[in-house]
Amino acid sequence: MKSARLALSLLLSVSLVACGGGGSSSSAPPTGGGGGAGGGGTPTPAACSLRAQQDFADSVLNEWYLFPDLLAPANPASFNSVQSFLDARVAPARAQNRDRGFTFATSIAEENALINSGSSAGFGIRLFYDTAARRVFVQEAYEGASGFGAGLDRGSEITAIGTSSADLQTVSSLFANGGVQAVVNALGPSTAGTTRVLRFTQPGGAVIERSITKTDFPLDPVSDRYGAVVLNDGGKRVGYINLRTFIIADAATQLRAAYGQFAAQGVTELIIDLRYNGGGLVSVADTMGDLMGAGRTGQVWSRTVLRPSKAAENETRLFRPEPNAIAPTKVAVITTGSSASASELVTNSLIPYLGTNMALVGANSFGKPVGQGGFDLPACDLRVRAVAFQTVNANNQGEYYTGLASVVPNTCRAGDDISRSFGDPREASIAAALDFLGGRACTPITAGGGGTTAGGLTEGQRIRQGLDLPERQPLQPDRPNAAQRELPGLF
Repeated sequence: MKSARLALSLLLSVSLVACGGGGSSSSAPPTGGGGGAGGGGTPTPAACSLRAQQDFADSVLNEWYLFPDLLAPANPASFNSVQSFLDARVAPARAQNRDRGFTFATSIAEENALINSGSSAGFGIRLFYDTAARRVFVQEAYEGASGFGAGLDRGSEITAIGTSSADLQTVSSLFANGGVQAVVNALGPSTAGTTRVLRFTQPGGAVIERSITKTDFPLDPVSDRYGAVVLNDGGKRVGYINLRTFIIADAATQLRAAYGQFAAQGVTELIIDLRYNGGGLVSVADTMGDLMGAGRTGQVWSRTVLRPSKAAENETRLFRPEPNAIAPTKVAVITTGSSASASELVTNSLIPYLGTNMALVGANSFGKPVGQGGFDLPACDLRVRAVAFQTVNANNQGEYYTGLASVVPNTCRAGDDISRSFGDPREASIAAALDFLGGRACTPITAGGGGTTAGGLTEGQRIRQGLDLPERQPLQPDRPNAAQRELPGLF
């Protein structure tokens, strides 16, 4: 554990090779990635039976779950999947808002491929829908993907979907007849070669209809267009960094390049845009901290805390030297309800060092101060992600289950204006961040989060400017794949 500080989703690597008997609720899995008796090979049907996998999941929770007193008894025979069994066992923690779907079963191969390859298959767009208006918009687009090549970008509204121009169905009719999943189904599977015809409206009003084929595309964590920009605010240089995700290992390399750009231009004030960043690798979050830790080497960045019976696995992470590190004097972090996990770790860990010289801008964050360990049953391609630890900052603060607005010293409420690009100083949240950095007044984020409100706007203007953020939700399938779990709304 001491050296395995890899991810909020990947802190632990625990294996149990299932050969001829599988996991058992009476024997917890061995730690350290070792295999069980048998050394691998082809599992028997019994080894990967539903009951064997449920028993493995049960043993993981019994040994590692962060909240052992919040586990409910459950009879595996009463459930038809590993996930439904896990849901029943962690129901008390979920009721207390401490495990909101954080414990789940997934594929080892899928998840490892995402982390190591940094790519996925699809149109390369992230979609959200307005829950009241039932309209679907692109919130961001990946530059190397087919969607961006066809003209889809931030602010595009998808209005109709079909397999050809002859069978286009309007998004409104899909919502009316089948809800969110009907829209998801119409977009097709996340496999390269899938083709759909999309009709979409651009922010300026132009209507486009294109046939677009899903391809493999890179999940570039720092965009080449707007990922790292130095803004001019009345003659003062402000560094703007937009990190899409922490889940791609190469994000650390890209962050080093971005902060090197800031260091070369003498930047000491930052806007860190994490508005859709759901988290990922703790190692990337640690590197980001190191890049803001010039002069702090050896001081505490964060602490990882496990359940009392696993206290020997607790870890303190200190700032480490980074050649491109800067010493920020003032920081504004842009978040929404989609900002979670590693995004919140970075923000929370800055509080002891910046105090009132930092602000949360936009809307309240998700509220996930806990992380999952990865516990593997390799022969069955089963990985159980179980909440196993909490992260706290140098002041031992980490109780932000209701979001970071409750702990960050300053907050500034702002909309998420998808009619403007990331990096644009006129975009609502970036403008509010610049106001904070410039000492100008702002309106605090309310306890319930949310954006600003304004009258006299059309429905489309309201949605595009993000004036009712709680009504925006990522468009998410009932059964998201590994990439969609880490990047909600990805298609």
